[in-house]
Amino acid sequence: MPQLDFSTFPSQVFWLAVVFAILYLLMARVGLPTIGKILADRRARIEGDLGRAQQMKSEAEAVMGAYQRTLADARAQAQATLKETMERFGAEAAQRQREAVERLAKEVGAAEHRIAAAKAAALGDLRGMAVDLARAATERLTGLAVEDTRARAVVDRVLKERG
Repeated sequence: MPQLDFSTFPSQVFWLAVVFAILYLLMARVGLPTIGKILADRRARIEGDLGRAQQMKSEAEAVMGAYQRTLADARAQAQATLKETMERFGAEAAQRQREAVERLAKEVGAAEHRIAAAKAAALGDLRGMAVDLARAATERLTGLAVEDTRARAVVDRVLKERG
């Protein structure tokens, strides 16, 4: 193997040093500045993107806060409107209920008057029928005619005792 031959070793070290120096100079003058510029551009772009992202985040938080406030205001207004409506409907319902109670009380009073009148008429008819029945029964059983006033007096006395 020629690279292990000690007689060519100094020339190999010379050319190694020359090639290393040329590559070092190329990398130092061309490659590394280009890579450094690319890294700096990338870093600047990333920092710019992060800055814009932070700005957009703060804007989004501001919009979200405004949305939350608007939503809270809308909920409060809806609650107030609901409460007002419920109170109004409650008052209207109470008024209707009072009117219905008054109307029903009038109707009940009128019905009670009609019932009392019907009861009085029925009792009057019943009294008249009782008087006629008592006269007819007395006449049939005894064969004697009873006066109308006497029969009414007897029926009235019996009704007072029973009633």
